[in-house]
Amino acid sequence: MTRRRPVHLSTRLTACLPAFPAARCRRRPAHPLHPPMTSTPRPPRYRGIFPVAPTTFADDGTLDLASQRRCLDFMIDSGVDGICIMANFSEQFLLSDDERETLTRTALEHVAGRVPVIVTTTHTSTAVCVERSRRAQAMGAAMLMVMPPYHGATFRFPERQIHDFYARLSDAVSIPIMVQDAPASGTALPAAFLARMAREIEHVSYFKIETAGAASKLRELIALGGEAVEGPWDGEEAITLLADLDAGATGAMTGGAFADGIRPIIEAHRQGDADTAFALYQRWLPLINHENRQAGFLAAKALMKEGGVIACEAPRHPWPGLHPEVRSGLLAIARRLDPLVLRWGR
Repeated sequence: MTRRRPVHLSTRLTACLPAFPAARCRRRPAHPLHPPMTSTPRPPRYRGIFPVAPTTFADDGTLDLASQRRCLDFMIDSGVDGICIMANFSEQFLLSDDERETLTRTALEHVAGRVPVIVTTTHTSTAVCVERSRRAQAMGAAMLMVMPPYHGATFRFPERQIHDFYARLSDAVSIPIMVQDAPASGTALPAAFLARMAREIEHVSYFKIETAGAASKLRELIALGGEAVEGPWDGEEAITLLADLDAGATGAMTGGAFADGIRPIIEAHRQGDADTAFALYQRWLPLINHENRQAGFLAAKALMKEGGVIACEAPRHPWPGLHPEVRSGLLAIARRLDPLVLRWGR
């Protein structure tokens, strides 16, 4: 059953038809002669730091659910405001559908409401994405994170199809949807289009911006979307965190290993203490940079393995393991900062 605001047949509806079917409109699009919305976003239901949980494997590549539970416990102890699972930094592209189901259920049952959990349900097929999302919601997901539909290096979809993809997904669920605007999809999502979806599709209200020039895009999105943009978020392991917070980001999706270092940056900025936020960011930036530019999603696993959180840090084949020198550099930087991850399991 649709949850969009009912639209009556009128000349205003006619204006909506060329772009998107009326049945898919939650709010009336702004008249072309009217200025864009410029009000500030409404207070978000979710804000702060929501790191991505890595997926833990045994040496033979099978799921290690015991380590997975310890990983989630550690992340909660590190001070997260919430957790995201099944993301790209969770190696979701190396998991089977049955494994996704097992991991989602395991995570949500183990977290048991201690913090909200975002479940990534990305798929090229609208029907598959909808079904994944319904199951995640039924298990207790607080939010869904979904990339636009794409496949491989060249299969892309026009804005009309992308809009309808998210509209159909919104019709199928009753929890917030975060649009993941990531270079991995190769899909251009202009700020004006994202703002339009926020205004027209009921549950599309959060946006994780990971593209180049993220701060500028966040400013434009907030200006165009106004109160319909509930959650403008930073991504990419906090490599652009301070600029994105200055631009109005209210949340950050980082790597999962050192929220205890990044959360104080966000809190200081929220309290208007720019000097403390800058000093803290300056302190943690070498580790943030090494994760983002050198180690990637294997950084969290290496740090968790070193600190006794998980049993095995290996990715799933064919993804190559972390180069020993990169790992050594990562640990050398981390030891200078003494994050909880290196002490939690010892």
